[in-house]
Amino acid sequence: MNDAAPPPTNDLLTAVLFGPNFRQEHGFWRRLLTTEPFRRPGGGTPDERLALSYHRLRILNNALDSGARLAADPRALAALHEWLGPVDPALTTVAGIHYNLFLGSLLDHDAATSRDLSDYLALRRVGTFLCTEVAHGNDAAAVETTATYDRERDGFLLRTPHAGAQKFMPNTSPAGGPKSGVVAARLLVDGADHGVFLFLTPLTDAHRALPGVRVRRLPARMGSPVDHCLTSFDDCFVPREALLAGEQGRIGEDGRFRSEVPNRRRRFLTSIGRVTPGKLSMSACAVGSARVTLAIAVRYAGHRTISGARAARRIPVYAHRTHHGPLAGAMATVYAMSLLHRRALDRWESAPEADRDEAERLVAVAKGWITWQARGVIVECRERCGAQGLLENNGMTELFTGIEGAITAEGDNLAVHAKAAAEMLFSATAREAVPDDGPGEPADPAFLGGLFAAVEDLWFARARERMSAAPPGDPLARWNAASSAALRGVEAYAYRQADEAYADAVASLPEGEARERLTELRRLFALRWITRNSGDLLASGRLTADQVTLLPDAVEEAVAVVAEHTPALVESFALPERLMSDWPIAGPGYADVYDDPEGPWHRGRRAGIRGRAAEFRRPVCGSRRRPLREKVAALGTRGVLLAYWGTTSMLSRWFEKPQVSVDESVRPKA
Repeated sequence: MNDAAPPPTNDLLTAVLFGPNFRQEHGFWRRLLTTEPFRRPGGGTPDERLALSYHRLRILNNALDSGARLAADPRALAALHEWLGPVDPALTTVAGIHYNLFLGSLLDHDAATSRDLSDYLALRRVGTFLCTEVAHGNDAAAVETTATYDRERDGFLLRTPHAGAQKFMPNTSPAGGPKSGVVAARLLVDGADHGVFLFLTPLTDAHRALPGVRVRRLPARMGSPVDHCLTSFDDCFVPREALLAGEQGRIGEDGRFRSEVPNRRRRFLTSIGRVTPGKLSMSACAVGSARVTLAIAVRYAGHRTISGARAARRIPVYAHRTHHGPLAGAMATVYAMSLLHRRALDRWESAPEADRDEAERLVAVAKGWITWQARGVIVECRERCGAQGLLENNGMTELFTGIEGAITAEGDNLAVHAKAAAEMLFSATAREAVPDDGPGEPADPAFLGGLFAAVEDLWFARARERMSAAPPGDPLARWNAASSAALRGVEAYAYRQADEAYADAVASLPEGEARERLTELRRLFALRWITRNSGDLLASGRLTADQVTLLPDAVEEAVAVVAEHTPALVESFALPERLMSDWPIAGPGYADVYDDPEGPWHRGRRAGIRGRAAEFRRPVCGSRRRPLREKVAALGTRGVLLAYWGTTSMLSRWFEKPQVSVDESVRPKA
């Protein structure tokens, strides 16, 4: 009796990519980046671009009913990175640090303690996070900055003992306004080292570092400009309340240290628990950047025409298999990245305490795999755009350098995967035996899914064999013997998780075109991975020689099917057209950006034009506007205040998630 039409294919696939609550979780951020203050700026020096990012941070903050609500919601933090990351990586960096690492850390500690957060929620002070040091990156539990308890003053003295203990790369300069940070330091009480804790520390005013704090800008790094600095402390005093205490430890009224966590490393991991939402945010940033880059490349491939077999005929470059084949493979990968990101986020949010370690391991492995895959997708798409992809105004170079930062942030990928490899190697449990009916049919999705698990088992079995064969008594030598194979096992684990996420997504769709498209993508994703491991699968009897011989043809067939629908699949990314118009080559009029009003081709039609040489223009489909800094100067102080009021009022009405007031107590969901 229900005659309602089924949802359009693109709507169903968009729900697969973003989850069932797409409008609620992503609608605000999707609209925000199409408003004028967040459109891609034209040019500017690094310092001007950095100032613009902090300016945007304040506009964003004013649009929220509560920054605490955002900091307490891992899904909202991930969505922020997913949408803003491709548009302004510097803004995404400083926003992620302020809301997740800084404000989130304050919310996670001292649940019973009332701490005034008003300055940070109103962005009168920008928050930052100081953990890693020059000599301590992935081994941050060994940081050497100290916080010595001073009984007489009932507070702590922060001290940097040597050059290697300087805090490395936090955004601690006065750029963007006064800064405060949470500082990771070794808590020393009466000469005893109780491990690494976080301390809330004012760092700068609007112009310079505060007494006891020294800040020096680091050399410019590749990518979007952020005020990365070296920061050190010279007996910088902070009161007792500066210690972010909890079950991991606190200083009692009698000045004695007490902790419910006996292990010092576990205390540190508890203190920096915000790193896990940070990993999810890095995955989200990579997924969003890969989607945008692929969308640009696919659209450009349709607009860019070349000579066909007959010289008089022009055809889009996308018509060639050499061009659309890599883009079809990238589409299958981008869907896998998106689905694995959602799977990791869902598992981490819903995991009971007993499964917490496994859920966090999936988040860590997914972060490494997704950011590495994003790099591959972005590089491939850049190459498919030729020289156009090398120009900054087409956005790809910024996205490439941005993904390099995500690969390193919240733990270098290789170190993160090595940790997961060791955990999985030493805690491996036997997988349920699967009836061995011999090689199955590659056209069967269930059979292909089983091959993912087989590859994972093969590599971990090799790692255990190599470890057993290594000489006893030397743990490092035993690990070195097994590590390469164990890392391949972690990679296979990530692929298996992505394929299972694909399978779950296919099963959730009704029969119809959307399910067919997703099944085709999953098949291409699976066949490419199985082809890469076909030798091992053949040797283990999971594939026959005939099946291995036919794999290249199967991959080509899958590529042809996916390539036919790839331009339409781009629409499922839900990228607003106003956003896409800010990248010239994404529009059919991309060549107009290079037009010259004084060129000889205009001489007959526009005689008499005089003046300075024309600069490059935006494409016709884009927005022709002055840089934001020029508009601000033209508006004056009163105009800026009115613009702020209008923008924030409008954006607040658009924000579809229920908000809480600034002074309401907010605690994290996970």
